[in-house]
Amino acid sequence: MTNFNREFLLELLNTPSPSSMEMEIQKKWISYVKEFADEIRTDNAGNAIGVLNPDAPFKVLLAGHSDEIALVINRIDENGFLHFDKMGGINPKAAVGMRVKVLGYNGETVGVIGVNAQHHGGLKNDFSLEDLFIDCGYKSKEEAEEMIQIGDLCVYKTEPEILQDRYVAGRGLDNRTGSFIVAEVLKRLSMKDLKVGVYAASTVNEETNMGGAYFAAAGVEPTMAIACDVTFATDYPGVNKNKYGDVTLEGGPVLAKGAPINIKMNKLLEKAAKELNMKVQYELTPRMTGTDADRMRLTGKGVPVSLVSLPLRYMHSPVETASFEDIEEEITLLVKMIEDLTGNESLNPLEN
Repeated sequence: MTNFNREFLLELLNTPSPSSMEMEIQKKWISYVKEFADEIRTDNAGNAIGVLNPDAPFKVLLAGHSDEIALVINRIDENGFLHFDKMGGINPKAAVGMRVKVLGYNGETVGVIGVNAQHHGGLKNDFSLEDLFIDCGYKSKEEAEEMIQIGDLCVYKTEPEILQDRYVAGRGLDNRTGSFIVAEVLKRLSMKDLKVGVYAASTVNEETNMGGAYFAAAGVEPTMAIACDVTFATDYPGVNKNKYGDVTLEGGPVLAKGAPINIKMNKLLEKAAKELNMKVQYELTPRMTGTDADRMRLTGKGVPVSLVSLPLRYMHSPVETASFEDIEEEITLLVKMIEDLTGNESLNPLEN
């Protein structure tokens, strides 16, 4: 049973938000969150932050990034075909034959990623993005340049799909689900008697440089910070669980264990899960997490961090898939953990 606003989640997933071009999705996020936040903050990176109880000295920062992986136009040839590089972790094999939406400087244009017909030799086995191109139907470079210029971004032209009223599939669940989750956590906490300040940040640029998270944490100066991202589910055919671990959809939120993670924060999350009779899963992050947590941790005098992740199938593909149940449980877990905070907790692992 899910209690969250599914329509708002789908609205976010339908909004193009390539890294460095998150303005439209951030405006929608702000419009939703301002109805229950005590205040809204923005910064020069493009982060949007909803705040509850801003005068509290103990501050909890939640960060879910709003940007998605994308393509960036790097050349327009004489025949009007567009050539591109990646903005984030694009898989060339997943791009073959896809429809795309080019977010041109003079308007949006639909195109297809062309592929050499198998009858003509097909693609070589070790092809890269350099071997692909976008066909928008232009007949010349001059015609294409009326709409598109070097540096314009494009995303796969897909819509989210609901699978068996159980899962949601589409592009960019990494990590617009996280941006959604921090908004929903803030919404539910707005109805609680909090003893701490809560800062829910929809961050930018995670897929490319994580600079948004640095700006957010440097500006808030939190007592603790929690990154809300996705992690690799391994519950589908062909995955080596001995190598990549055992993480399943509907298996519950995933907590990270490793050097960057504050042990006492994990204990607070585990205590909340136990009181909720909720299952949690684990992933290992021995050196780095590969998420906003890494940048938040190294701001100011240093920030204790943890990472709570949503299990995700088919990461960085056009059909990423997650569970509504897991989304709901992650929201519930974070609300419980934060509402139980007294504001007197020590996060120093050497103190009792």
